[in-house]
Amino acid sequence: MAASVLPRSLLRAVNELLKKKRYRAALAVIKGFRNGAVYGAKIRAPHALVMTFLFKSGGLKDKLKAIFEATFTHSRNLAYFVFTYKSLLAAQEKIYGSKWQFHSFVAACVGGWLVFGENNNINSQINMYLLSRVLFGLSRLAVEKGYIPQPKQDVFPFFSAIVWGFVLWLFEYHRHTLQPSLQSSMTYLYDDSNIWHDISDFLIYNKSKPAEAK
Repeated sequence: MAASVLPRSLLRAVNELLKKKRYRAALAVIKGFRNGAVYGAKIRAPHALVMTFLFKSGGLKDKLKAIFEATFTHSRNLAYFVFTYKSLLAAQEKIYGSKWQFHSFVAACVGGWLVFGENNNINSQINMYLLSRVLFGLSRLAVEKGYIPQPKQDVFPFFSAIVWGFVLWLFEYHRHTLQPSLQSSMTYLYDDSNIWHDISDFLIYNKSKPAEAK
């Protein structure tokens, strides 16, 4: 594919450049930017498509615009973050002469502040997603390091009970504290299931069309 687009001599020169170790750190930053953009688009596009057509009102043009904007924002932010993180990681390794664990933490903190620090729906979803994974990871690490004892029985059922207990309590009595996408999902599941007029909006549709509602 690449050979049909680029002249052979240019393609050969590019491939030789990619093999040079002296440029490896810089090239890894560039590919990280590329992978961030692609992965962000692949993750957000189907999610935005489903959520938009399930829960958002408006015409087709407005829905397609919302899907594009959400996908672009996720893709751009992830690309920017990977670029920033890998650049700072490489810079610290160059300065200190070796790689240390705190380099990763510092680079990610700076990237998180610069790229994901703006309070919007996309960044909130990404940060909330990561928060749950971080808590899981820290809990497992604490057990591995011996900071907390290994549970004698499976604690996942207790974890599930607490998570679902709190989220439904928040939804029922403090709904505004939850993310809009979660509110929409839970409204569909728990509020809309209390409303129907006939067999059409009991089994076939979630809600009757305005002209059909009694």
